Amino acid sequence: MSWLKAIVGGAIGAEALSLIKDYVEKQGGLDAVVKQFQEGGFKRQVDSWVSTGKNEAINAIEVGQAIGIENVKKLAASAGVDINKARDLLAQYLPVAIDQATPEGKLPAPGTDEAKKAD
Repeated sequence: MSWLKAIVGGAIGAEALSLIKDYVEKQGGLDAVVKQFQEGGFKRQVDSWVSTGKNEAINAIEVGQAIGIENVKKLAASAGVDINKARDLLAQYLPVAIDQATPEGKLPAPGTDEAKKAD
């Protein structure tokens, strides 16, 4: 089962699903997303999403800082939502998506189907 299928079973709307899928695919996989957040100053938060413990929250402004506002604008336009809604959706659902994709507390090995799949 791909990481995306793992989160579809949850209460995630189509807009959020589209945003997350688009973002992860454009980054090149979950490992790249995690690395981007770690390098963007949000290591503690993103590491908690991967781990088996409680997820630390991230707010919409922090998501914009980690991803870059231009990237958020592009993702928002692609999903047909405004930038504020895109940041809100990513802040709410990206931790859930990463958490669901890493049930054993570790990222799929780079280059594996699970690391890249989005269908």
